[in-house]
Amino acid sequence: MPDSTYRLTIGGRSEEGAAGTYDIVNPANEEIVGRAPEASVEQANAAVEAAAEAFDSWSRTTPEERAELLNKAADLIDAHRDEIVPVLQAETGATMRVAKTMQFPQASARLRRYAKGAMQSRIIPLEPAVMPTTALAPGGLISAVGHRAPVGVVTCITSYNFPMTNMAGKIGPALAMGNTVVVKPAPQDPLGVVRMVELMNEAGFPPGVVNVVTGNDIAPSEAVVAHPLTDMVSFTGSTVVGQRIGAVCGSKMKRQLMELGGKGACIVFDDADLKAAIGGISSVWGFHSGQICTSPTRVIVQRGVYDHLVGGLTKAAGHMKVGDPLERDTVVGPVISGVHRDRIEGFISTGVSEGATVAVGGGRGGMDHGFFIEPTLLVDCTNEMTPVREEIFGPVVVVVPFDDEDEAIAIANDSDYGLYSYVFSADTGRAWEVAKRLRSGNVGINTLQRNHEAPFGGFKQSGVGRDGGDFGLHAYSEMQSIVWPG
Repeated sequence: MPDSTYRLTIGGRSEEGAAGTYDIVNPANEEIVGRAPEASVEQANAAVEAAAEAFDSWSRTTPEERAELLNKAADLIDAHRDEIVPVLQAETGATMRVAKTMQFPQASARLRRYAKGAMQSRIIPLEPAVMPTTALAPGGLISAVGHRAPVGVVTCITSYNFPMTNMAGKIGPALAMGNTVVVKPAPQDPLGVVRMVELMNEAGFPPGVVNVVTGNDIAPSEAVVAHPLTDMVSFTGSTVVGQRIGAVCGSKMKRQLMELGGKGACIVFDDADLKAAIGGISSVWGFHSGQICTSPTRVIVQRGVYDHLVGGLTKAAGHMKVGDPLERDTVVGPVISGVHRDRIEGFISTGVSEGATVAVGGGRGGMDHGFFIEPTLLVDCTNEMTPVREEIFGPVVVVVPFDDEDEAIAIANDSDYGLYSYVFSADTGRAWEVAKRLRSGNVGINTLQRNHEAPFGGFKQSGVGRDGGDFGLHAYSEMQSIVWPG
């Protein structure tokens, strides 16, 4: 068992966890990757206080200074690629392809994107207004601008699926806008994030601007959210946890950005390119074992092509090797933990008891160790079944048939979630009109590709607020109006 060299960063100081350490387990082989520091509540509070103390001077730095440090941090992180990639791969259980192309490089890419963002003007020009004399002030030509001001101390909490990438997507725009941050990565795989924050401090960010606390205990997480000096919470994770955080934020009027659960509806019309649809839907299985909130896990298919689509998905699943994520031909690696694997198996079992049929998969792929689930397809489903309604967050696809356009839209919208949906149809005009009727923050038409400059977030219980591109800068700022006589 390796000795952990991972430490907290609080106010520029490297500290051991006051509550000790806890083991980080490789989901593929159940071996220990390393030990993460277990922060105490006192250390969590100290991190917030350090960020608050650093805020005034950091918020007054020039855009050029912030951009320079973000770029320098990105370069330093990239320089440690050979060190960090194996750790990220081992703690997340991602296939090496996903680790090399998504888990690691997107983190530095996001920091560079927001280095550019730091240079963007915060001023929104407005037309002057001619105002009459009132009891408050004499009349005249009154000028005004909108000014995007930093929020203050931002607590950033992320999910386990893409720990560094998700966190960089929060840290980057928050720092670019002049905020300071307290970073709280997911307890299952915090090691890459801890190292990223260490390197950011090494790059020259002033003490207290970027802090990190980790822990398996919930109390430190609650502390960094509830602390009176926390001005905003940015959270990516489950809806249940988001609701708890939202209740705390609401009671103190803290700003919040919430990217929560999803149950992606994927409408496939009978004129669709079925090869493209099958390939896109199959990504649930092949891309990080379905552990991604934007996955098209709830397939709503027109009856005329139902059998064809199910047959194509069944065939595709058979070509997806389940196994060691370090082997080049492995497509489907493990899910994050044994608890999560058991939860997924419970959803499959419940679906069968409610009348669904397992068309393919449902087992553990013959793996004796690690937390594996085979690519699983549930058919004969209705929208009332538990695995159709609940976010499974694993390699499970459910299929629900429909007859006409209105029924497809009704089924898609009959969900507590509304994060990312899809429409496959040769008639792009119809697909556009259907997309506008979906209660979903994001809709892909004939593609699962993303545009990272587009606003990203969800309707309903899939979240509050938007980030992505310039919208990320907006999310980590307060709108201030400044008015003067013209």
